[in-house]
Amino acid sequence: MTATDPTATAEEPVEVAVPQRPTTFRRGKGLVGLVLVGVVVALGVIGPLLVPWDPYEQIPGANLLGPSAEHLLGTDDLNRDVLARLLSGIRVDLLISFGAVPAGALLGCAIGALATLNNVLDVAVQRLFDVLLAFPQLILAIGLAAVIGPGTTSVVIVVVTVEIPIFGRLLRAAVLRVRESQFVTAAEVVGAGRGHILRTHVLPNSLEPVLVQLALSMSVAVFIEGAMSVLGIGVSPPHPSLGAVLTTSLRYLDLNPLFAIGPLAVTAVLVLGFQLIAQAANAARGA
Repeated sequence: MTATDPTATAEEPVEVAVPQRPTTFRRGKGLVGLVLVGVVVALGVIGPLLVPWDPYEQIPGANLLGPSAEHLLGTDDLNRDVLARLLSGIRVDLLISFGAVPAGALLGCAIGALATLNNVLDVAVQRLFDVLLAFPQLILAIGLAAVIGPGTTSVVIVVVTVEIPIFGRLLRAAVLRVRESQFVTAAEVVGAGRGHILRTHVLPNSLEPVLVQLALSMSVAVFIEGAMSVLGIGVSPPHPSLGAVLTTSLRYLDLNPLFAIGPLAVTAVLVLGFQLIAQAANAARGA
């Protein structure tokens, strides 16, 4: 029988290195989404400078021409180059996505955050959000367009109005959750005011879901613009947009199905890019 060595020690545990999860935009989805959106932005910014045709120019004898070396996507029923109008129309959709959506998000977040400071104001704001969310987006778009008329301004106002209650409720829920944290309680104990706590402690820790929703809402804004253009209450002729160019091309699919490829492809790439960015950002939140 072998004696036990008194100097022997228990085997030390082996530390296993846990690989760090990649950051949001190193993930495949986030990177691909950024590339897709970046390509569309580049087309909108420099594309019109590379096309020799003006998007409003009516070219003599060029009615409903098919794709060719001179007109890569053909011409429309008013003898205008489809590619020139498509590239110019990208700018309108980018303006709506990168302008109207952040504006609606900013207003919604401001209203939602301020409402948490007062119970009576909070109830009133939530009922207002209920009213806005009760209307389907297209019904709301038709109603606003009937009041202010069709056009780019109408599309922007519709997108802003649609986004306000979405972001307002999202931030309110995040604020109420963060407000129960221990560091907020500690700030209250030392005598910090509610406004100071909201600005310096609560809001900075409540913005993650807002950033995810921002990317999602940008993709929705593209659909809203397209739907309003199809209904005739979107961007007013002769101004181009992705929805306006697609609406025109749909009337002549029997003559040349290729007319719709350009606006459909750009819309799909832009929406897919925003969706992938949102998915990657959402995955990073749960990492």
